[in-house]
Parts: sequence; structure tokens; C-alpha cells
Amino acid sequence: MTTATQTSKPRRSAPKSSRRRSREFALQGLYEWLIAGSDAGVIEAHLREQDGFDKCDKAHFDQLLHGCIREAADLDAVLVRHVDRKTTQLSPIEHGALMIGVFELKHCIDIPYRVAINEAVELTKSFGGTDGHKYVNGVLDKAACDLRPLEVQSRR
Repeated sequence: MTTATQTSKPRRSAPKSSRRRSREFALQGLYEWLIAGSDAGVIEAHLREQDGFDKCDKAHFDQLLHGCIREAADLDAVLVRHVDRKTTQLSPIEHGALMIGVFELKHCIDIPYRVAINEAVELTKSFGGTDGHKYVNGVLDKAACDLRPLEVQSRR
């Protein structure tokens, strides 16, 4: 008697949205900015040449990259109230994802707060350390209470 064994195919994840791709490229740019202090224009030009950039939401990428760099001190002022160390001691991936999350919470009101948090968490899962996403989730959850109190209160 022969038994047939089923081989399960690996699950394919849904294709990445153009906004998710823009966040990924923005995170790469923020990483370079945080590590090397490169000029935002140079970073942008380099990223625009990368494979897959044509599939990202270019306007959202520009808003995130340039907005996060321009408002870095303000974003860090929000973060410092919720992190357990100096922002300069955060890993560059976590710091960049937190900057993107806080920026979206502050300026992208069309994006629900839970989506902004989840997207930053997903960035950290993809690019960060093992448990970095848990840290990012906790910090942004607290920041959302400050930045969007009515939305958070109505959803809880």
C-alpha cells in the first residue's frame, strides 16, 4: 500500500503596497542618514536608482524621508518621552522606524493610528533585530496616545 504525501507549497505573502515600499525605502534612507549623516538629496538620488523604487509611492517616500530628516529633533522630542534610553542609543533601524511611525502619526491623518503603528512594526520585523518590533510597538502605542488621543480613545 502506497501513501501519497502532500507537499504543501510555501504560502505567498500578499504583494507589497506602494506605501509599504515607500516606507522601506525611507527607512533605508534614514538608516544612511543616522549612520553616516549623508545629505538628504544624495540619499534620495541613490535610493531612486534602486531596483523596485519605481513601484513605491514616490510622494509618500519624499514626505517621509525629507519630513523625518527635517523634523528629526521634533520627532525625537516625542520619542524621548516614551523610550527607556537616549535616542542616540537606539539601533538605527528601530530609531528610523520610530521616526517614520511618529511622523505618520503627526502628519498623515489619513492613515489610521493602528496602521501607522503596524507599518513601523512590520519594518522593524523585516529589517531590525529579533525583538525590536515589540519595542517599536510599545513606544508607538504610547506616542499615539499623545499625538492622536481622540482617535485612540474612540478605538479602545
